[in-house]
Amino acid sequence: MVVEAAAVLAGTAVKFVIAVARQYGAAVINHVEDEATDAAADATVGLGRRLLRRLLRRPESSAAIGSAVTDVAEHPDEEDYTAALRVQIRKALDADSQLASDVSGMLTHAGVTIVASGDRAVAAQDISGIVITGDNSSIQR
Repeated sequence: MVVEAAAVLAGTAVKFVIAVARQYGAAVINHVEDEATDAAADATVGLGRRLLRRLLRRPESSAAIGSAVTDVAEHPDEEDYTAALRVQIRKALDADSQLASDVSGMLTHAGVTIVASGDRAVAAQDISGIVITGDNSSIQR
């Protein structure tokens, strides 16, 4: 997966995961694993639960993501913990293209549009060619 795409995807997914952490507090991991409560959750929290449940199924990153989510739940207004969670999600997405595809599909299915904004921003579902950003860039063939 292109690094920039993973960063954008992680940045979008983390917003929903944080909503779950704020909803359930320190017991967030226990609540996420209970699929029966999905129906009662509002759309944002429900999507966050499903995203987090999928992220936690990856054994290589489950502990780090779980710990970061718990930190966000315990410190919901501190941006450093949010950033740490976003980094853990991004690492998992960078390491596992199937996970990245699943998360992207979940967001797309839920009607979430991923937009990269700002100077030299890049966002794409699939990139099949070269993407260049920056001042005075050129390609020589």
